[in-house]
Amino acid sequence: MDLNRLVQDSEYRWRLPMEGPMRAPGILFGDREQILQMDDKVFTQLYNVTLLPGLVGPVYAMPDAHWGYGFPIGGVAAFDAEAGGVVSAGGVGFDISCGVRTLHTGLHPRDVDAVKTELADALFAGIPAGVGSRGSIRLDHRQMDAMLEGGARWAVKQGYGTTDDLGRTEERGCIDGARPDDVSDHAKHRQRREMGTLGSGNHYLELQRVAAIYAPDIARQYALAEDDVLVSIHCGSRGLGHQIGTDYLREMVIAAPDLGLDLPDRELACAPIYSDLGQRYLGAMRAGMNCALANRQILTHLTRDVVRRLLPQARLDMFYDVSHNICKVEVHVVDGKPRELYVHRKGATRAFGPGNPDLDETLCAAGQPVLIGGSMGTASYVLAGTTEGETTALSSACHGAGRAMSRRKARRQYSGRQVVDELAERGIVIRSPSQRGVAEEAPLAYKDVDRVVDIAEYAGLARKVARLEPLVCIKG
Repeated sequence: MDLNRLVQDSEYRWRLPMEGPMRAPGILFGDREQILQMDDKVFTQLYNVTLLPGLVGPVYAMPDAHWGYGFPIGGVAAFDAEAGGVVSAGGVGFDISCGVRTLHTGLHPRDVDAVKTELADALFAGIPAGVGSRGSIRLDHRQMDAMLEGGARWAVKQGYGTTDDLGRTEERGCIDGARPDDVSDHAKHRQRREMGTLGSGNHYLELQRVAAIYAPDIARQYALAEDDVLVSIHCGSRGLGHQIGTDYLREMVIAAPDLGLDLPDRELACAPIYSDLGQRYLGAMRAGMNCALANRQILTHLTRDVVRRLLPQARLDMFYDVSHNICKVEVHVVDGKPRELYVHRKGATRAFGPGNPDLDETLCAAGQPVLIGGSMGTASYVLAGTTEGETTALSSACHGAGRAMSRRKARRQYSGRQVVDELAERGIVIRSPSQRGVAEEAPLAYKDVDRVVDIAEYAGLARKVARLEPLVCIKG
């Protein structure tokens, strides 16, 4: 990226200054080297978002930002419905509410090492993964609509987990305002056999060791200690979410002229929040979020069954579940006054600070856990939301390392077998239905997650709490 087009506000904050038709500045978080390495398309996409109506405050790009569809991955922006603000399907993405759920196990790495190969095989057999993967659950029309309205709460009522899981889940497991009638029959059909499946791409289920603690006070409140073993599940709304995105992007592009919208890029297709189309998309998107929450809840149940067969002493209690790829209604202070905003986070994670009323009472004093997923073979992180972050970037933080190369380039440079063998030498057991998928997700296909997380902390987005290293990875 050309630094001459940016103003450096601080060591880790860069700005696209207001000019021409921009409605707000753009802010990028990163050090000089990171910003230089960012694709120029990040600049272009960030600029295009600043042209959308009803925008409030800057548009942000997190330290893991890279080129995406519509918004850059790692993009955050907020809109005011009362000021003609829009909701953008391109600002949410296709994998609606893709997110991370992490569980405490009460295990030690030596417990896992004793059965590591058997455990990897059992998880691979018990957790459907890969392109087009199907589970044993088949939903009829009535059950589908109930799931889309009820999210993880619906899943718990069906026997997948317990009510204790819900307090540590974003939106207590179900977001209000979901409207299954606004989800197409085709989207629902795609999801009929996909509940309780990981999917493909960068989705995974990992057993991880807590390798380092950086904030002992917060770690104690999170019940984290060195050499604890955690389970993390990274997945989203599968085919249903993708179809919702496809359906509404198409409709928004066609409707834009009649809605008085001059789109800077058709990938930024949007609709006024108070329009019929905007309301229908929000209803469908919230149904997609509930689908993702239900999916992770079912996967939690399946994981518990598998792990406890081999390690009956495992607890597998909920630590936290948080989404990215979502638009949420939140109250933020703007120019000294609270305003209700529609916050788009595309490949970015909510990071509420201490005292936020949306947090479970057991987490409120420490701030929201921010779960940063790595790629197989690289570290993941637990961070904590901060009071400073509430004004730094709309209580938002990065969600991962961010890709450093395209999937096509990764396939040219790595073979799946090579990646599996190299990780096995480090004691990391990989299971995947696709060697091609393993190659696409090779660790070096991503940015340095350690540096990304450091910058998130230096920039005031969130506080670093713990570093997690993989032991077993089931890759989609």
